[in-house]
Amino acid sequence: MVENELPPRSARMESQAPDDALLTAWGVSKSFLSSNTRLRVLNNLHLTLRRQETLAVVGASGIGKSTLLHILGTLDRPDSGRLYFQSEDVLQYSDLRLARFRNQTIGFVFQFHHLLPEFSALENTLMPALIQGMDKTQAAQMATEMLDRVGLSERRLHKATDLSGGEQQRVALARALVLRPPILLADEPTGNLDKKNSEQIHRMLLELNREMGMAMVVVTHNMELASLMSRQATISDGQLQYLDQLPSRDGK
Repeated sequence: MVENELPPRSARMESQAPDDALLTAWGVSKSFLSSNTRLRVLNNLHLTLRRQETLAVVGASGIGKSTLLHILGTLDRPDSGRLYFQSEDVLQYSDLRLARFRNQTIGFVFQFHHLLPEFSALENTLMPALIQGMDKTQAAQMATEMLDRVGLSERRLHKATDLSGGEQQRVALARALVLRPPILLADEPTGNLDKKNSEQIHRMLLELNREMGMAMVVVTHNMELASLMSRQATISDGQLQYLDQLPSRDGK
């Protein structure tokens, strides 16, 4: 076998992955070329995300947090490794099938809301449903219900540019969850918000996690948000390290 080549889904992996594993990254490596130097950001990284689990990935900029999130969300492919959704390696999908999988299975929230400014809150929210091919009436009903859930029912017809920063991020959250995906990935979801709006989004993320039963991975510098997740981890030497497993400063 070629060095670093992964074997088929092995008995070792089966024994380590819990029965309620939803998403499993196995042996994931990723590097980038910078100034003619190959920089390895992720190195044989393993991660298992259980159903309904919440995980915060914290740490300094440049350690690979967003790279990991993009791979988990199939927005980018690793140099090597596998990404299992339940029992299927989704990295073996064609680009078209992978796009369908992403639309149906994963919701995304980023630091910048990425709303279409000329569209209303409702139109922005129903977009994933239209991409899926859903009837516009049904899509609008689902989007209205989700906007109501995030407290924006009275603002649903306002253009994105007429909303405050906190309201725009709540629209982005509603858009991410309109199809009720089993996984939500959030990259600095409150990075551009003030303390009051940040706390509102934090509370809403936890409530929706409980109500919808989704698993959630949050990349953040906000330790208050990280502390609300069921697990916290960082990336060290390209691998995931859970904070409750790291030695204390005195070596114990």
